[in-house]
Amino acid sequence: MNIPAKPWVNDLAVYEPGRPLDEVARDLGFESADDIVKLASNENALGPSPEAVKALKNAAEQLHLYPDGGTFYLRKALAEHAGVEMDQIMFGNGSNEILELLGHVFLEEGDEIIMSEHAFVVYRLVADLFRAKVLAVPMKNFTHDLEAMSAAVTVRTKIVFVANPNNPTGTMVDGEQIDAFVAKIPRDVVIVFDEAYVELLPPEEAPDVLKYLSVDRPVYIVRTFSKTYGLAGLRVGYAFAKKECIDLLHHVRQPFNVNAAAQIAAVAALGDEKHVTKTRWMVREGIDYLEESFREMALEWVPTVANFILVKVGPGREIFEALQKERVIVRPMDGYGLPEYIRVTIGTRDENTAFTRALKTVLKSKGLIS
Repeated sequence: MNIPAKPWVNDLAVYEPGRPLDEVARDLGFESADDIVKLASNENALGPSPEAVKALKNAAEQLHLYPDGGTFYLRKALAEHAGVEMDQIMFGNGSNEILELLGHVFLEEGDEIIMSEHAFVVYRLVADLFRAKVLAVPMKNFTHDLEAMSAAVTVRTKIVFVANPNNPTGTMVDGEQIDAFVAKIPRDVVIVFDEAYVELLPPEEAPDVLKYLSVDRPVYIVRTFSKTYGLAGLRVGYAFAKKECIDLLHHVRQPFNVNAAAQIAAVAALGDEKHVTKTRWMVREGIDYLEESFREMALEWVPTVANFILVKVGPGREIFEALQKERVIVRPMDGYGLPEYIRVTIGTRDENTAFTRALKTVLKSKGLIS
């Protein structure tokens, strides 16, 4: 069959998501997925905000209507919550859509983006989609080397991506480092701060990047309701930026890109501070437990501030596949240039215990620990 596709499309990499529970059960011949533990996609192990669930139930009979194309009530609620103007916010179908829209606006063939070598792989996928070149700057101790990233800027650089906290390493750069970095970036280069995990931090520990909305330069801050608020299944992401920068995204987004259920749930979740507090506590407790378990197994790990942890296990994909047979799903890291590591989402106490038990079993069976 003669398909008139662009000749380079087949060369594009395909994103590898965390495997769904039912898919693993089918592939491995399990009768049920009920007792499989998924710690692969950095989802909130507590589930969605209870307030969001209530709001969805109340709104279910109105879902035959098109959603608000301008996300008015959600933008209003977020503007009040974050202390910004409504016209400095745009919502997307997950933060990934925001990242793609940035590509539509700013990238052409031959342009460059700068990212950290072990940062969120979607930045690279977006650049490839628009045939832009990727400059991946080596990390320093698994953390963004902002000084090296600023030095890598050329006349072809259009966007610099800073994931903070970073996925998959779980590391973070502080406000002082960010200020020094921004001062070195040419004012016509777009800076994107991807803060998908920032709400997991106590507010006093989060770097203040919203202050750059008042500076005369193109800065986007991208966040999501998927992680802390537990709404990954509804796909609600958003960007903060100056009005002129937000308007550019509106020119390339599709109408009704955020569905009605997502908008209703996100408004309710935004006010559910109790759920956010419980999530932070669960993550902190889980990190402490996993670090102690890794210490007992004599494994190396990367200290994290997010709801996942990177641990060195040797043959990462082999361990990932063996863990599935033990009914635990994690994430292999060879796609991020870290083939000796797996990434593990922080789960509930029972889920964390199931993972460490399975990991010990697998590592012992392969002679990697005694």
